[in-house]
Amino acid sequence: MPRFLVVLDVDSTLIENEVIELLAERAGSHDEVRDITERAMAGELDFSESLRERVATLAGLHVSVFADAGRRILVTHGVPEMVAGVHAAGGLVGVVSGGFHELVDPLAASLGLDFWRANRLSVADGLLTGAVDGPIVDAHAKAEALIEWAQDATVPLARTVAIGDGANDLEMMAVAGLSVAFDAKPRVRAAADVAMNVRDLSQVLPLLGLRG
Repeated sequence: MPRFLVVLDVDSTLIENEVIELLAERAGSHDEVRDITERAMAGELDFSESLRERVATLAGLHVSVFADAGRRILVTHGVPEMVAGVHAAGGLVGVVSGGFHELVDPLAASLGLDFWRANRLSVADGLLTGAVDGPIVDAHAKAEALIEWAQDATVPLARTVAIGDGANDLEMMAVAGLSVAFDAKPRVRAAADVAMNVRDLSQVLPLLGLRG
C-alpha cells in the first residue's frame, strides 16, 4: 500500500506559467484572458464559466500552438526533487488541472507522475474550435480526482496532501488530510493548513517528514 498521495494543481503551482495565457498570446487575447484568470483564481468568477469565456478566445488557432506553448513551460523549482522524494518513500504524486490534456500529458509523463487529469480542447480540421471537449475540470472535479486516486491506491484520505494556489483548489484542499497553499491567493492561504511563500516544491518534503 502506498504511504501517501500528493496531488497538485498545475498552473502557477507545478509550473510557473498559466498555460491558457501562453495559448492566448498566440491568439492576441492575452491581456483579456489574464484578467479573467486572475478574477477566477481569486474566487470572483465561476471557474467553468470563466474557462469557457477564455477558451472561446482561442478559436482558430492551429494545433501546433500546443508544441509551441509546451516548449515555453517552466517547471517550478524543486518539482523533480519532490517527485523523487515522494516516490522513494513509497508515495504517489498526481496533478489535476483546470488547464489542458494537450499540455499536461507530456509534462506529467516527463516528470514521472502517477496520475493526471485535465480539460481537453475541442479541435476540428487541425484548428481549435474555441470550446472545451467534455466535462470541465472544476473545483468539484479536482476534489473528486483526489478521492478517486486515493481509493484506487488504497490510501486513506488522512494520508493525502493537496497543494494549490487558487479558489479552484479549495474543494480539493478541503477533502485532503493536509492542505498546502503554495504562493497562493489570500482566500486560499486562509483556508490551508500550511502556507508556503517560497516557490520551491521540494519544501513539501519536510511537511511529510521526509527531509529535515
